[in-house]
Amino acid sequence: MRYRSCDNSTATNAPMNCLWRTDLEHYDLRMVPLYLCVTLAVVAVASGAPPKAGDVTKVALNSGTFMPIVGLGTSKVTDEREMEQTLDAALEAGYRHIDTATVYRNEHLIGKVLKRWLSEGKLKREDLFITTKLPLYAMRAADVPYFLNESLTKLQLDYVDMYLIHMPFAVKREAYSDGRFDDNGTDPTTDHLAIWKAMVAEKEAGRAKALGVSNFNETQIERIIKNSPVPPANLQVELHLYHQQKPLVAFCKKNNIAVTAYAPIGSPNAKRNLPDLFSLPEVKAIAQKHNKTTAEVLLRHTVQRGIIVIPKSSNPKRISQNIDIFDFALDDNDVATLDALDKGIDGKLFNMKGFAGAENHPEYPWPALRNTPQKA
Repeated sequence: MRYRSCDNSTATNAPMNCLWRTDLEHYDLRMVPLYLCVTLAVVAVASGAPPKAGDVTKVALNSGTFMPIVGLGTSKVTDEREMEQTLDAALEAGYRHIDTATVYRNEHLIGKVLKRWLSEGKLKREDLFITTKLPLYAMRAADVPYFLNESLTKLQLDYVDMYLIHMPFAVKREAYSDGRFDDNGTDPTTDHLAIWKAMVAEKEAGRAKALGVSNFNETQIERIIKNSPVPPANLQVELHLYHQQKPLVAFCKKNNIAVTAYAPIGSPNAKRNLPDLFSLPEVKAIAQKHNKTTAEVLLRHTVQRGIIVIPKSSNPKRISQNIDIFDFALDDNDVATLDALDKGIDGKLFNMKGFAGAENHPEYPWPALRNTPQKA
């Protein structure tokens, strides 16, 4: 059932091109339960010699493709030199999954680095998994092909591997300018089903291999499932030790939707009234026990749940450490200790109220947070 397969076409990078695979890849993945395929990641240690940094395990998507379970987050990286150094370090460490978005304003920087790696023969396009997102100021069906084409042009790619609706709510086009959103610029005329139909057309045209949503709640996802023959393949949400999203993850598991965690180590720079996850004595003790960093423990805890993680860092050492989480496993006591630290909705770091009064939009996904103070 399990074997190691290496692409030796680029000898200098052969270790990076090795992936742990299973016989499941020979079947129609839309018929394979998602969390069965996640066994690629969570049983790695128990199945012989575990994969190291370059041997990134993958999650099977209901679209019939695979998504690396560890990716690189790139939000707020808009300096060209910083992006070049960050992506070079990540690709050299074995990352093949890169997450970006139109509103991050860095797709063109990512495209420049990817073009260099591809043109130099260090990578093939099929080695990469690139995610980008439809911006919240383009939440109209007619906007979908235009903005996806803009992203593809900046990324210098013919297709993206995952295209997400970034937010369930919308702002008016004129309410956004150069990374800033005007107050009270929400656009309440948001039609998820019309937008999704336009997304499906892009998938059918080959410009997106898989489709998904970000920051949607169960009701919003279910609406798409019930009204489209193409269900979301991925949900990207804030998910970390304080905000483990157990009911939402269970819902996605039931509907064969992969989950991606953004801010998986808690976003240390976010506004908060909670202790930093790295400083928690429980996390420190488990890290010492396994001779790992606290970040590696936090990421491993999420990955062992079969959840994709996209940690963000521009430090080459931490970038390498964040993907080196397949040579150890948390035991039942470790998992129970970390599970108990979940604070539910009270542990959420981002309520997105900074987006032009988003809490007043009819599709604001967290009603319980409407009257709480603005965070980010």
